[in-house]
Amino acid sequence: MWMFSDASQSKEIAVTARQLCKGEFLARLEEITQRRPCAVLLREKDLGFEDYAALAREAARLCGARGVPLIAHTYPVPWTRNLHVPFGLASGELAQKYALSVSVHAVEEARRAEALGAEFLIAGHIFPTGCKPGLPPRGLGFLREVCETVRIPVFAIGGITEQNRGACLAAGAAGVCRLSYWMEGELDAPQAVL
Repeated sequence: MWMFSDASQSKEIAVTARQLCKGEFLARLEEITQRRPCAVLLREKDLGFEDYAALAREAARLCGARGVPLIAHTYPVPWTRNLHVPFGLASGELAQKYALSVSVHAVEEARRAEALGAEFLIAGHIFPTGCKPGLPPRGLGFLREVCETVRIPVFAIGGITEQNRGACLAAGAAGVCRLSYWMEGELDAPQAVL
């Protein structure tokens, strides 16, 4: 079973996107691991397998040095057992081979992902976000319904800020995922520990 970092008191997964990264990506990733999120989700959707695997190898080295779990996105790689996939790629076969997490955008998807053997879910998008322009957010009611429907942990994603992440936890989320903060934000700024 996949476990979050024991070294972290955080309930936040740092999600990556090189194109949005402030500064050099691997240097930024090292800064991120120093902040001890509960995991890093290497979400580099523009890369083919070979380039992704090369980046994942470096990311695994940096994450491993700080005891922060690395979650591969879509592509299984040998440097981590943790794999996150969109709902359409989830399968019981993947859940048997990897510590699987799944993105869900509907309550029925959450039920099905749990039944397939997912260890946790990422539900979204909860609030308006630049990553989904023009697409209405699903909101806290959706998040609450997903959390009440499944027995596995649910992480909220989409437009999560310092001001609204507490509302996600109050709705039943085990934690949150943020991309913009980790890629574009000022990591020197104080951040509350979830």
